[in-house]
Amino acid sequence: MTAKPKFAICGLGVVNGLDLGKSSRTLQAEAARRAILDAGLSRNDINGAINGMGVGGVMPGGGGWPDSFARVLGLPINFYWNVGRGGTGSLIAMNAAMQALELGIADYVVVADGYAAWSNLHGKLKSDPMRGIRLATGNTILGNELLGFTSAAAFHVLFATRHMHEYGTTSEQLGAIAVQTRDWACLNPDAQMHGKPITIEDHQNSPLVVAPYHLLDFCLHSDVGVAYVLTTVERARDLPQPPVGVMGLGFGEHARQQWWDKTNYTQLDVAPARDAAFRQAGIELGDVDVAQLYDCFTAEVLFQLEDYGWCKKGEGGAFAADGNIGPGGSIPVNTGGGQLSGFYMFDYTGLAEGIRQVRGECGVRQVPDVEIALVTGHGGEMLVPGMCSTHATAVLGKL
Repeated sequence: MTAKPKFAICGLGVVNGLDLGKSSRTLQAEAARRAILDAGLSRNDINGAINGMGVGGVMPGGGGWPDSFARVLGLPINFYWNVGRGGTGSLIAMNAAMQALELGIADYVVVADGYAAWSNLHGKLKSDPMRGIRLATGNTILGNELLGFTSAAAFHVLFATRHMHEYGTTSEQLGAIAVQTRDWACLNPDAQMHGKPITIEDHQNSPLVVAPYHLLDFCLHSDVGVAYVLTTVERARDLPQPPVGVMGLGFGEHARQQWWDKTNYTQLDVAPARDAAFRQAGIELGDVDVAQLYDCFTAEVLFQLEDYGWCKKGEGGAFAADGNIGPGGSIPVNTGGGQLSGFYMFDYTGLAEGIRQVRGECGVRQVPDVEIALVTGHGGEMLVPGMCSTHATAVLGKL
């Protein structure tokens, strides 16, 4: 690692659970409050705030607040921005925060998002005889319900089925990703699925929701807020928590390709995001100690194993099935349980765990001697089929 980063994460706040009975905005504000306290700061120190919106910014329970979390907390801010796109909100916000710090218009920037998905959505699903269909069809981002596109899964399976067609990937191999992610969750007392191990047989016997995805290929619903405080490395060194350096940041966008060019059905737009972040950080793939890969569904993890280079294209299923991503594997992936088994909060889920791993505060799931953590984001439906065209890469490092 040769890079000398300018900016560091100095505070982290997380609140998560089920049926918390709080609004998305309240969860967001509470996470921001915790992040500020974790940094050893007071609210009067915070002069920049960003609502780093995930999908929550455009879907039910979303966070494009007219009355922001910064107002709720009474922060003396110079600016408040709404930024984000799909599941890359925390990393897009990180880019915006670093620009503000570079220009000297803020000293400490808090980035936060909140999403009461369990309380807002689960209650509606239980009470509505149309279940998820009515909720989905009222949301234009998901596309044309008359063609069967009534949920995010209906789009994402297009990735998985094409990969299966071209490379022979199997449902059992996707199940191996779910099982190993659950193994990590069982080491994390804060994970929703802590204490609930699963097997490949459990995966295969779980309901087939949208072929080829079984229920255990899906991410969770959660009530959650996550926030972090970003500042310069110099300021961060004077604060109580070990600073986590932002070594590199990059983005990719599949929108430059035509959707009928099928290469983008079997890969994510990792290359430009990875190359930019790794170049800034001065690292290679072998330097990554732990990877927090965006896992809205199991196939997205498989694609990233291939696209980042841990294995060749088409070999991700076998790589996962060999146990490479679970505890004791060659590359620890989603060590807190990810969105599949930990909690669902877009790319904030992986970012929070990456910060904790670099700090060395993960208890029995702590990967030894973590110097570099990779965090990714994925999402941003731009066109129908809305298969999530954008990708983000962040490299976090111990200073």
